[in-house]
Amino acid sequence: MPVSASDLAKLFPLESLRVETREQLGRDAVVTSYSRHDYVFEAGSVDDDTVYLLEGELQCEYPDGRKVAHVASAQHGRYPLNDAIPRRFSAKVISSSAKIMRLDRRYLEKIITWDQVSRSESYKHFDSAPGANSWVFRLLNSHAFLKLPTGNIEKMFQRFEEIKALPGEIIMREGDAPDYFYVIREGTASVSKYLDGAPQVVAYLREGDIFGEDALLANVPRNATVRTMQGGRLMRLKKEDFEAVLKPPMVHWVLPADAARLVRDGAIILDVRMPEEYALRGIDGAVNVPLYRLREDAAMALPTGSHLVVYCNTGERSAAAAFILNGLGYTVHALHGGLGAMVRMLAASQAAAEQAALQQQA
Repeated sequence: MPVSASDLAKLFPLESLRVETREQLGRDAVVTSYSRHDYVFEAGSVDDDTVYLLEGELQCEYPDGRKVAHVASAQHGRYPLNDAIPRRFSAKVISSSAKIMRLDRRYLEKIITWDQVSRSESYKHFDSAPGANSWVFRLLNSHAFLKLPTGNIEKMFQRFEEIKALPGEIIMREGDAPDYFYVIREGTASVSKYLDGAPQVVAYLREGDIFGEDALLANVPRNATVRTMQGGRLMRLKKEDFEAVLKPPMVHWVLPADAARLVRDGAIILDVRMPEEYALRGIDGAVNVPLYRLREDAAMALPTGSHLVVYCNTGERSAAAAFILNGLGYTVHALHGGLGAMVRMLAASQAAAEQAALQQQA
């Protein structure tokens, strides 16, 4: 059940936001009821939420034995529970019941930032019409943008260029050189690829959806054709702006030694090269899903929400794969230096182990 904008206006710092922004946050909020003696969270726990007490009373229990009350109806009740991570105290319900609201912390920070930035006279992309900014909320709430630092949000919107699209217009064509990154502001589009010698529609896009990032990240030709359906408006970033603002924070690189540790801890190794490349040489135990099939085949080949270490020959395809997989809800690290770096590390580890064995025999 959504939380009303008027109820959110009672909370700090949400009271400073536009009504439209609070309405969106109210739809995104998760509200949960608790009973007496239930714990909302415990000291030392790690989560991604900003937590508000909407109804009831909590007892905040610190590891040193200190206890502090948090009451929804009190003046301090309008503030979120301490956002320090890991949690510094345990929050226990001491009233007969309590109602808790959770908002994704990173998403909330991005929304607050956009709400403030869009008030500037120099901001060109705010639309006061009802629902006209829904593309912004959907964009900032996408998995692909979770790692975008809030400091990059203003840069991104400053550099966006708006263009109009006619019905049936081809925005980008499979095989073309990459030039722009796009967001659909208004309208819908179809995505098609040549499969088995003929173009086939593989996806549909709507407001807030992004496209064009794969080729920019991997520095390869476009792997799909995007055509508008009824026309609309698009936002786009030039290649150099995308590389300056979005590319760096979108990919979490990891060195081979750290990749090996992640795999030991349960991460899945994903090879995004072509099957022929994988058959010729690959990392033992890797799952092979080529980059061009990743959106279609990831769900079948990889458990939902799993932790992945992605590699290719050099790292460029890995960067594109990491962006796509982040958007699909996976936790992703891309192997810095590609397959060659991992092979060199494994060879060095094997040589060190053999040298140690010889020294023990001597």
